[in-house]
Amino acid sequence: MENTSAAPCDTVRVSYSARSQEYTDLFGSVSSTHPSDRALVRSWAATLTGPVVDAGCGPGQWTDFLAECGLAASGIDLVPEFVERARLQYPHLSFDIGGFETVDAADESLGGVLSWYSLIHHSPQDIRTPLAEFARVIRPGGGLLVGFFEGATVETFDHAVTTAYRWPVAELGQELVTAGFEVIETLTRTGSGHRPHGAITALRQHTR
Repeated sequence: MENTSAAPCDTVRVSYSARSQEYTDLFGSVSSTHPSDRALVRSWAATLTGPVVDAGCGPGQWTDFLAECGLAASGIDLVPEFVERARLQYPHLSFDIGGFETVDAADESLGGVLSWYSLIHHSPQDIRTPLAEFARVIRPGGGLLVGFFEGATVETFDHAVTTAYRWPVAELGQELVTAGFEVIETLTRTGSGHRPHGAITALRQHTR
């Protein structure tokens, strides 16, 4: 979980580090996620081949889920406490501290990237940097799955940890297209007790 400019990046890292135990207790298990999210990630994973990176992996629950789906999954996160917890909880998997501006992967070497609520702290001006990096490392025809807070307009809100952004599905989808992806499916979910949710699956377009 990160941002591209130094000061916001530091704010996100420090904010999550301070609440890493609380966050892990609340969200550090796949069983705490919505059943439809697990079904979506599972069906998306079934379309992929090759290594997959869980970008903004937190304490590693989705990375492990991807591995259980049969993928060669690894995770990266800005927050050292999350990476430490993930390594302890899932010692059979690889986790590294890192942001999204320079993913440690060769060009077109990944089958996919999962970015589940890990872009929510990026401003509209900054979000194109990680999306371009995802496009660099995902092979043509590979997949990207983004989960995010959905809203009628791009706007900030007071997230429990630090400032985050809501996105309309269409506008975030256009950012993916600009980065070199083809949007395949968009989903939204609303209900009492939680903020509106959005998800987008996309394929890396073949370069011309």
